[in-house]
Amino acid sequence: MKRPYLYRSRRFTQHTEWLNDDFGFFYTIKKRLRFGATKYQTIELVDTNEFGRVLILDGITQAAQWGECYYHEPMVHPALCTHPDPRRVLVIGAGDGGIIREVLKYPCVGSVDLAELDKGVIDFSRKYLPSIHQGAFDDPRVHIHIADGRKFVEKSPKRFDVVIMDMTDPFGPAKYLYTKNFFRSVKRSLRDGRGVFVMHTESPVARPRTFASIQRTLRSVFGHVCPLYAYIHMYATLWSITVSSDRSNMASVTSPAVDKKLKRYGITGLRYYTGKIHEAAQVSWPHLDALFKKPARVLSDRHPDIPDDIVHK
Repeated sequence: MKRPYLYRSRRFTQHTEWLNDDFGFFYTIKKRLRFGATKYQTIELVDTNEFGRVLILDGITQAAQWGECYYHEPMVHPALCTHPDPRRVLVIGAGDGGIIREVLKYPCVGSVDLAELDKGVIDFSRKYLPSIHQGAFDDPRVHIHIADGRKFVEKSPKRFDVVIMDMTDPFGPAKYLYTKNFFRSVKRSLRDGRGVFVMHTESPVARPRTFASIQRTLRSVFGHVCPLYAYIHMYATLWSITVSSDRSNMASVTSPAVDKKLKRYGITGLRYYTGKIHEAAQVSWPHLDALFKKPARVLSDRHPDIPDDIVHK
């Protein structure tokens, strides 16, 4: 895939980002606020008219001040409303703090472990993105581990009710977080069969073969695999988030049950998620149903490369 790039004129700077080799999006940058490098990647903060402040890692949009709820809310609430009693949560990645912010809205959650490889992202976000993390890093329930997410899952003796993975796209070292071998390790880290695993699973329209392969891989490990679909404005396309479990079936959780649970937990002011959205976001299209019927490769440690070309050339 073509690299992201900046176009500069006398009037504006334009950030262009490719979703596949033929399709992408752009937005204008008013001002570059910060630019640097961590141990692992370049890190940048820009100010925009469309999104407010935007966090960019290695040229790829990660989180935006305005509209981040359309990603962070569906990454958290469907899973926690599916598990009957979520108390222990593991978050892999998510160094901007938006995921743990949403998890901490549940008073039943007693502990949140955050496994993030790049401490620089946490430090940067803590300082420059307070509107996203809203102080979540300092909550006493949060335990931060600067660690490789896969190694943490494989070596930690802890067991969790919910595991949320918010990682970069599956190229480079991150591709080993999308294999059946890793998904089996996640399954072993769940406290019991009710445990829930949630992850973003790429765009079914911009990267359909990769989406199908991840779905097939999850189905090779978990009994219930339920994708939900949402237009993520800061990614400029239809995106997918998938909730997997052996015994907790997101598809069987009704709209009234979700609204009742949110009320019981005292969760208000959500901008995306409701009981109706819980059900509606799971509705597939005939196009996607046809995609599921086609052959798709199960990703493994031996063959981790994804079908769509989203490797930066």
